[in-house]
Amino acid sequence: MALMDRVATLVRANLNDLLDKAENPEKMLKQVILDMENQFMQVKTQVAIALADQHLLEKKKNENADSHAEWMRKAELAVEKKDDQLARAALERAVSFQLLAENFDQQIADHHRQVDSMKAALKRLEGKLAEARTRADLLIVQDRRARAGRRAADAHHVSRADHDTAFDRMRSRVSREEAMSQASGDLLADDVDARLHALERDQKIDALLDEIKARKGLTA
Repeated sequence: MALMDRVATLVRANLNDLLDKAENPEKMLKQVILDMENQFMQVKTQVAIALADQHLLEKKKNENADSHAEWMRKAELAVEKKDDQLARAALERAVSFQLLAENFDQQIADHHRQVDSMKAALKRLEGKLAEARTRADLLIVQDRRARAGRRAADAHHVSRADHDTAFDRMRSRVSREEAMSQASGDLLADDVDARLHALERDQKIDALLDEIKARKGLTA
């Protein structure tokens, strides 16, 4: 039956193999557990129905046995009354119930085997479900931890790259500022030197002028 085939598939399911193939492991594991829980409830319902059918078959078998016994009693009564024709009719009915009894025995035996098989499948699925729940919880925690580690590593890598880039920009800016400051200082030094040279030149010119005036007697 299709239901038992699906149960067998779930019982054989390897969560690690399923996890390796999943794009979203946590979502996949939760879906597997949900599927197993649904299958478990379906099998449990089927077992309950099968048990009810078994009780019904046994009840019908007992009723059939009572009917057989009743027609045998009527056949014996007809024989006592020396009514062979009526006795034969009663025995025909008794025989039909006897044949049904054999059919009931076969059906009940087959049904017992089926119920036992379903009970065994239910027990295996229950154990597999309990194991899967525990393993799924562990795998989900493990997957979350791995993903958190990856995110932290990525964040560290990105953050370090950003920091390195920021530091590089800052070093470059500082270097530019230092260069500009040096250039400004050089320009300022050049300007001071030029002014000092001009002042020294003016002093020399004034001294020469005074010397010439003195020679000419033109001093004030």
